[in-house]
Amino acid sequence: MTLAPRLDRDAAPNDTTSRLDREALEEHLRANLFPAQAPATYPPHIGAEVELIPIDRDTRRPLPLEGGAVSTLSILREAGAPVGWRERRSAKAGVPEIAMPDGGRITFEPGGQIEISAAPRPSLSELVAALRSTVESIQRASPDGVELLCVGIDPETPVDDVAPQLHAERYRRMLEHFDSVGPSGARMMRQTASFQVCVDGGPTPMRTWRALNALAPYVVAMFANSPRYGGRATGHRSFRREIWATLDPRRTGLLGRRENAVEEYLDFALNAPAFLIGPMGERAAPFGSWLDRGATAADWCAHLTTLFPEVRPRGYFELRSADVVHPEWFAVPLVFVCGLVYHERSLEAAAGILGAPSPALLAVSGREGLTHPTLGRVAPLLCDLALDGCVALGGEFVSAADVATAAEYFDRYTRRGRCPADDAL
Repeated sequence: MTLAPRLDRDAAPNDTTSRLDREALEEHLRANLFPAQAPATYPPHIGAEVELIPIDRDTRRPLPLEGGAVSTLSILREAGAPVGWRERRSAKAGVPEIAMPDGGRITFEPGGQIEISAAPRPSLSELVAALRSTVESIQRASPDGVELLCVGIDPETPVDDVAPQLHAERYRRMLEHFDSVGPSGARMMRQTASFQVCVDGGPTPMRTWRALNALAPYVVAMFANSPRYGGRATGHRSFRREIWATLDPRRTGLLGRRENAVEEYLDFALNAPAFLIGPMGERAAPFGSWLDRGATAADWCAHLTTLFPEVRPRGYFELRSADVVHPEWFAVPLVFVCGLVYHERSLEAAAGILGAPSPALLAVSGREGLTHPTLGRVAPLLCDLALDGCVALGGEFVSAADVATAAEYFDRYTRRGRCPADDAL
C-alpha cells in the first residue's frame, strides 16, 4: 500500500548473483513484505480487492473471457472507454488486465472471475465509492442476459463445466500441483470470489499482524456468502472456506502465532512446495530444498506469490478471509477491519479479546458461522469496537453514512448470529 513496494514490483533481493540463504531471504521479507513501523501521525491508507463472477443469466454458466457474442472483455472495453481504462498484458503472467487512471487494476482469475484491485486511498469512503462506481460501470455495460454474481463461489456450475480462461504456464503448474492434493484447486482457481481488505501496519505492525490473523475466523463467519455449490446446499455457510481448507495446508491457513513474525513467515515459505520451479509432471519440492540447487531471487519472489495464508504480507497486510458481498455492503468489511486496527484503543481492546490466532476457530468458521458459541459471542463485541473506532477516526476517513451502513449490517446479521449465507438457506 504505502510503506513498501508491491510484491510483484521491484521486490527481489538486490544481489541476484549470490546464493540464496536464510539470512538473505529473511532480510528480504523484513524489508519488502512486512510493513515498517509508521509514525503515530502517519495517515493510514486503505485498499481492497473485490472479485465478481460474470455469468449468462439464462444458462447460469460463466461468461468466456474472450470470444463469442458476449465476453467479459467486450463488456469491460465498453465500460472503460468513457473513463480511460487501458487494456494491457500483466507483467506476472502475460494475461489480459486493465489499468485504471487512478492506479487501480482489473485482472482476472483462471475461471474468468473479475478482480477489481482498487488504488489505496486515505479515505475509506472514497474507496467504497470507487469500488461501487467500477462495479456500476461494468453493470451498465453488461447486456440484459449477463449477471455479476456477488457470492463466494459459483453456486450452480460443476467445475468440469468451467473452462480455464487463462493459459499461462503459472496457472498450468498451479493446477497440476493442486490436482495432486485434491479437487479443491480447480474450484478455487475457477469458481471462487472474495473481498480482500488491505491495510497498513501502522505504528505497531506486529500487533496489527497478530490481530488480523486472530480476526480471520470472525471475518469468515460474519461475511460467509457461499452456502451452495453444484446446485445443492453444502452444509457450509462459506463453502469457499472449505475449498481453501482443503487446497494445500502447506501454503494456506493462519500465522501470527510466533513472536518473530518474519522468521515464522520464512519457515512457512520455505516449507511450501515450489511448484513454479523444476519440470512439470514431477511432485513439487519445498522451496527450502532449492536453496542449494540453484534457486534464484526471481524464483523466490515468484514463489511468494503462490502463498495464500489468511493474512498475506505484501508491504501492507492483505486480509483474505471474507466471501464477496453485495455492493451495498462493500463498506462493512472495511469498517469492521479499519475501525479495529487503525484506532489504537480499539486495536488494544480487540487484541485483548481475541488472544492468539486460533486455527481451531478457523476450521469451524465456514461451516458453523456465528452459530458457533465463541464466534457468535465475540463478534458483536468486535463490531462495537469497530464502530467506535471508525467514529473516532473521523468523517474525513469514513463518512457517517458508511458507519451507518455497517451498523445496519451488524444489526441485521451479526448481532442475530446470521450472515448473508443464511438468506439462501
